[in-house]
Amino acid sequence: MSNNKVWFITGAGRGLGVELAKAALAAGNFVVATGRNPVKVAAAVGEHPNLLCLKLDVTHIEEAQAAVDTAVARFGRIDVLVNNAGNFYAGFFEELSPEQVRSQIETLLFGPMNVTRAALPTMRSQRAGLLLNISSTAGLAGGMFCSAYAAAKFGLEGWTESLAVEIAPFGIHSMLVEPGFFRTELLTQDSTTFAQPSIQDYADRSKATIDAWSGMSGKQGGDPVKLAHAIVRLASLDVPPTRFAGGADAVTVFETKAKALLVDADAHRELSASLALDTDSE
Repeated sequence: MSNNKVWFITGAGRGLGVELAKAALAAGNFVVATGRNPVKVAAAVGEHPNLLCLKLDVTHIEEAQAAVDTAVARFGRIDVLVNNAGNFYAGFFEELSPEQVRSQIETLLFGPMNVTRAALPTMRSQRAGLLLNISSTAGLAGGMFCSAYAAAKFGLEGWTESLAVEIAPFGIHSMLVEPGFFRTELLTQDSTTFAQPSIQDYADRSKATIDAWSGMSGKQGGDPVKLAHAIVRLASLDVPPTRFAGGADAVTVFETKAKALLVDADAHRELSASLALDTDSE
């Protein structure tokens, strides 16, 4: 083994996952690229002597453990774990079925938990590593038609922040990436499932939103190749950032959310401060 890092990437069969695998390989790293169909992953990434393609459905914890074990057996370590695999259940909350909401959270939250749970023992034994979770601006600010997706991404954010404190003493860093709109395959039929319209009160907005988002697919302003290279660059730092705003639109979301929180903090500051126990009366 050389000093180059070993990357383990989920959802590497399309979209950002493919570009991350290519960018990591181009930077001289070893890459374990995983997906539900490893043949498709290999075809998407292309042949490379430092590439290992493995089958992994992140919702199956036994597959996560098997893939991690195979990666460690081949390369001896895992330096960068990228939880990227994802899908999108879009629609008004009342029209999303309970099964769809659960499936969304299984993939976007429990999936990363499954893979991370499998990889952490190796990273702890190394006393080094980077947990790199691909979140979304929807993990910072919710929006119409994104209730299930935002719930999962908000959960990913909270879990990552909490886990970061637990694993930092072992030399393991964490980084959340919150991309805005990039020209990936997230809005294609393979990745996005729209809720079946069933409530008349939502009908007009539902049709308008589906038409708008379907028309946006393939026309997003962000370049996934540039994003992938930026992520690889940041991951090479001795101390990667805890968060990275992917795109100018993501920076705007960061700033808007931060300002809104400050407004909320100030709006009823005196009332908030008045809620302490009155120790003088005890």
